[in-house]
Amino acid sequence: MQEPNWQIARKRATLEARARILQQIRAFFIAADFLEIETPQRIPANAPELHIEAIPSADWFLQTSPELCMKRLLAAGYERLFQICRCWRAGERGTRHLPEYSMLEWYRSNTDYQKLMNDCELLLTSLKIDRSLAWQGKDIDLTPPWPRLTVKQAFVQHSQIGLDEALSTDQFETIMTEQIEPGLSSRQPTFLIDYPVEHASLARRKPDDPTVAERFELYIAGLEIANGFSELTDPEEQQKRFTAEEALRRKIGKRPYPCPEPFLKELAALPPSAGIALGIDRLIMLLCDQKIIDDVVSFTPEQL
Repeated sequence: MQEPNWQIARKRATLEARARILQQIRAFFIAADFLEIETPQRIPANAPELHIEAIPSADWFLQTSPELCMKRLLAAGYERLFQICRCWRAGERGTRHLPEYSMLEWYRSNTDYQKLMNDCELLLTSLKIDRSLAWQGKDIDLTPPWPRLTVKQAFVQHSQIGLDEALSTDQFETIMTEQIEPGLSSRQPTFLIDYPVEHASLARRKPDDPTVAERFELYIAGLEIANGFSELTDPEEQQKRFTAEEALRRKIGKRPYPCPEPFLKELAALPPSAGIALGIDRLIMLLCDQKIIDDVVSFTPEQL
């Protein structure tokens, strides 16, 4: 009798825990009166983003996020939506990245990004009712409220140069990865909020400071877990941002992307809303105390 594949067999306890966590997540949103929906995963166009590469599928693309379709549903009158789905991004592979991964996204109409941060606190404490998390030797206190640190404050605390200099010298992403994110490995989850508008292409500007957008990222134990924002609802400004982002992509020789025209046509009907994407695989890493993403999925690309 042939021995089972130990690389797959050893994951059983984690995969069983993963299944239970997904059931808990669904129960959380259903109890909060959200509608679970499914949208197509093969689409004509994703939102153009400089640092995200979509995977072609014939003359269309695999989705990098379900956000455009979900926002069209909001614009059509749906008020609270959530979805757990597969997404794809080319060239993303590492201890915390997979080219095919699971995403949780949820959207609320008639609210802003502050409400989504509250949702994150409630979701995590519903998954860990003792409000504590142990991951790779770090003890994390999940008791709300969690600290909210602006990007500008983070640069003051953790960067060797200021935010304005980082933006003007095109060092923003590098400093975020090498200096800011490691500095967020605190004993509590941290919301990094109010990103420069240049780095929030689908988020609305902050009314009292138009240089920044109402965007946040959630970090737990140094892991980026979620990215959320108040939605930009002005189709003309959104078109300008898409055009600028696509120009940057083409300038550095990246594959041209078509414009998501149906989304832009319906954007004017979108009420004030907010949406968020949360990486399921990274969340499972935290909840199951696994160091690498390979150990929380049934198969990695290399095992296929």
